[in-house]
Amino acid sequence: MPYLAQVLSPTDDPVAIFLIILAIMLVAPLLFERFKMPGIIGLILAGVAVGPHGLGVLELDSTIDLLGTVGLLFLMFLGGLETSLEDLRQNAKGAISFGLATFLLPMVIGTAAILMLDYSLLAAILVASTFASHTLVALPVLNRLGIMKSRVVTSTLGATLITNILALLVLAVVVRAQEGELTLEFWLFLIPSLIIYTFATLWGIPKLGRWFFIKFGHDDRAEFMFVLAALFVVSYLANLIQIEPIVGAFLAGVAITPLVPQLSPLMNRIQFIGNTLFVPFFLISVGMLVDPMILIEEPEALLVAGVMVGAEVVSKFAAAWGTGWFLNWSGPGRMVGFGLSTAQAASTLAAATVALDIGLVDEVTINGVILMILITCIASPWITARWGAQLETPQATSSESHESNEPKDGWGARILVPVANPNTEDRLLQLAIILAKRKEGTLLPLHVLSDRGGPVSSAAREGQKRLLSAAEMIAHGAVTAVEPIARVDDSIDWGILRVAQERNASLVICGWKGYSTYRENFFGSVIDNVVRQSQVPVLVSRFPKPLENIQRVRLAVTDAQVASPLFRPTLRLAQSVANELKSDLAILQVLPSRAESPRVDLSDLEPEIELDLKRGGLVVQVITVLEPNDLLVLIAGKTRAGGPALGRAAETIARSQPKSSMLILHFPEEREGT
Repeated sequence: MPYLAQVLSPTDDPVAIFLIILAIMLVAPLLFERFKMPGIIGLILAGVAVGPHGLGVLELDSTIDLLGTVGLLFLMFLGGLETSLEDLRQNAKGAISFGLATFLLPMVIGTAAILMLDYSLLAAILVASTFASHTLVALPVLNRLGIMKSRVVTSTLGATLITNILALLVLAVVVRAQEGELTLEFWLFLIPSLIIYTFATLWGIPKLGRWFFIKFGHDDRAEFMFVLAALFVVSYLANLIQIEPIVGAFLAGVAITPLVPQLSPLMNRIQFIGNTLFVPFFLISVGMLVDPMILIEEPEALLVAGVMVGAEVVSKFAAAWGTGWFLNWSGPGRMVGFGLSTAQAASTLAAATVALDIGLVDEVTINGVILMILITCIASPWITARWGAQLETPQATSSESHESNEPKDGWGARILVPVANPNTEDRLLQLAIILAKRKEGTLLPLHVLSDRGGPVSSAAREGQKRLLSAAEMIAHGAVTAVEPIARVDDSIDWGILRVAQERNASLVICGWKGYSTYRENFFGSVIDNVVRQSQVPVLVSRFPKPLENIQRVRLAVTDAQVASPLFRPTLRLAQSVANELKSDLAILQVLPSRAESPRVDLSDLEPEIELDLKRGGLVVQVITVLEPNDLLVLIAGKTRAGGPALGRAAETIARSQPKSSMLILHFPEEREGT
């Protein structure tokens, strides 16, 4: 035991233990990030300092072990949330090539290198599997450089799914072999069980989640508890079929991904709780396993660490350059691929911890793994930033090249959302938050009380206050700037219009019941008057189901609308919504019955966008192809006296499809001629 640990005795006061851990979570990441190093390094080193091999302030007891295990599962779950099967599908060749290369080369080189240190074959394979996986520590660098959509990065994102799953499967097999259970019966049980388990998770969790969100989507706490339940149920079932729970946690994250929009309040809660509380517990507990004196008392530890770092760096470098040569990546592109794939954190820590628990490796190996994590986590962001700056920015897409059709500051700059119905408020605000966060914009929830019939009652003002407080809470939960607005005006519609001008709104989002009465058409409803008089675009929405249930965003347009200047900004809106909802995007282009070819060729669209050409009437074709979990996007039609402001087509579709989600985008009249 180290000398300092002999002087200090571990505390057993639960308040003191929690206080020490919270202090570490607060101070360690901030301190290390000031020196441009990942905060996880600070948490691990802090665990070393306060653990039984350091100052001895904390004891590695059952409480720390429980919280560390929860943190480990949450860490793998968050890794799954960052991975999507869609990444693999869209860039299959690059993802599969790089994924196999960056897995197999580290496995071969790593196993050979570790065997030279007189490790057993099983131990060498398991340690090499920690080289094969990688964690995208440098992901924030990609966002800052604007190269997230480059070919190299999309290939690496898809490769991450392949390498992490293969590495975790190697871990599961090695653990069973170490325990003497790698028999024919094990394989006959594992392979069918794993296939059924994987299918049930990736197919069943989204199905169950969509049903749950329809029934209980109005309750934020229920949504969050469903996600937690899915994580731990899937992890527990993994243990029942004799594979490590961390495999289940990772698959649970991949399965939940389509249900949780990236910029939604629910995703923010998951990431906040995980990254702020659970994952730091795991990182601190890992640091408490490390005995730094081994590096001094046993020179062999330095040799092991050096071999591990050398094998990992050489194999990852060779995989990136070999794949880059095969796929014709540029020199900076190959270095970016190397930088992204060289960082070790999540899967590496998970595998090393499991290996130590079953006695396959010792503390010398754990110290080598920790040193490898320190070096690669420092090197990865630096390499990515150094060569990522030289990587060519992807060409603007066809829709981006027409960005001039949008307001100068973007639609997400200041979004005005009139709120009146508590039952639909959440979904309107969630849509507004998705669009606002993309532009780091501001949400303007508005509630208008009319005093035309007399003074406003105190009960009405109290109801107004409750609605706006709920909206403000939702926005803060999603870390979105918000300016709640309470308004008293002589009419609801003119109150909305005046606030839109006074607060410089860039977009107005209104809820819609889906139809108008003849009286409303003739005299004008609130929606009709706002749409007709607004000086900024109005996005009219109807969401009978939660946004999490949307599987496809379908933009339906006539041939004439495609040729108009309104099409490109509408397409950009549909793409933004589809990206954030992690849904497919499809365009239904309806041509006149006698048209031989479309007036505008849309072949320049991204290949992942499905294009469907039909002839006939827009309403008939939309009703024919619309599916229950589609979000239909329309451009508002021309208005006529006595008719609905959004056009006959939108209202006819809404009446015939009462359970379908819809967005209708209306542009100010003066812009339709530009």
